[in-house]
Amino acid sequence: MRVLLVGAGGVGGAITRIAARRPFFEAMVVADYDLARAEAAVAALGGAGARFRAERVDANDEPAVVALLERHGCDVLLNATDPRFVMPLFRAARSASATYVDMAMSLSRPHPDRPYDECGVKLGDAQFEEAVEWEQAGRLALVGMGVEPGLSDVFARYAADELFDEIEEIGVRDGANLTVDGYDFAPSFSIWTTIEECLNPPVVYEADRGWFTTAPFSEPEVFDFPEGIGPVECVNVEHEEVLLIPRWIGARRVTFKYGLGNEFIEVLKTLHKLGLDRTEPVAVRDARVSPRDVVAACLPDPATLGERMHGKTCAGTWVKGVKDGAPREVYLYHVVDNQWSMAEYGSQAVVWQTAVNPVVALELLATGAWKGAGVLGPEAFPAGPFLDLLTDYGSPWGLREQ
Repeated sequence: MRVLLVGAGGVGGAITRIAARRPFFEAMVVADYDLARAEAAVAALGGAGARFRAERVDANDEPAVVALLERHGCDVLLNATDPRFVMPLFRAARSASATYVDMAMSLSRPHPDRPYDECGVKLGDAQFEEAVEWEQAGRLALVGMGVEPGLSDVFARYAADELFDEIEEIGVRDGANLTVDGYDFAPSFSIWTTIEECLNPPVVYEADRGWFTTAPFSEPEVFDFPEGIGPVECVNVEHEEVLLIPRWIGARRVTFKYGLGNEFIEVLKTLHKLGLDRTEPVAVRDARVSPRDVVAACLPDPATLGERMHGKTCAGTWVKGVKDGAPREVYLYHVVDNQWSMAEYGSQAVVWQTAVNPVVALELLATGAWKGAGVLGPEAFPAGPFLDLLTDYGSPWGLREQ
């Protein structure tokens, strides 16, 4: 396997550190718009970086990405950029007859008249519109293969296959007790992506209604997270799992709720009131700039916060249903301690937890344990091999009866 990794930011850099310890691939080309950043990601590997090389590429330039795939003989494109670049990279991979893997899907667009009741363009719609072409070509696009979406979808598949006869609800629940020294406000993940998913209308799925939307931050609930994190208030947020899980798993209801905290929610609401969440460029003297890009530039790079961070982050899937005629509720989860991820990999917990899952998936594709054609989510594949390999990577998962 020869991999083109596009994006050498926090998650991309963590991917290289994790992959460098595994023998399943022949080479990995690390490409970024900023060549120095790609070179730094490779240089950080030291003696373990012999299979890696750095290149410059504009993720929005589809022909350039195709040329880079072909020049290096890469048979897989792993997208570690933000969702704005999903479609050019997705199409470049198909043009080059390469397998495509991403961690977030094509962007949504709210309904023009009823944004908090009806879906407009849903997350991933643009990719699923091209599913037939991928399937007819015998090529695979594995979409939403990070931690959430990604591992959370694998948990849903495992629950459906191993733990339940009937499923009433699948609810992805994400929470943390992370703190960052020296900052009043310092998101632990891309603020660009966080604004996108938190301020868009959240999507809910119900079997008798299909997909529909609610208001941002709706249906608050307190969820008790494991391994000392404890109770965190979670709210509805737009996320890919709600669009992926019902395609392959039977459940009467699917939701995603994120533990943001009141302060974070108020900051996001303020950004929206001021128009600073907008992506369309505005005129500033002689330049045109995106307000959201300005917000991102003013905040610290999440990848640099590891030394100041303390605590744990938890991603997981709560499932309620029936097994052997009796009601059952479980929470399948994955916890990463920032102290461990920094000591072991030099990556802060949130980006490391996101990065490990596509690497595990690549190894399963390389060995043939996962195979398929078309545009497929993680829940389209058997969960057991993934969860076993994740544990082999030194990061076990857990299951709690509720």
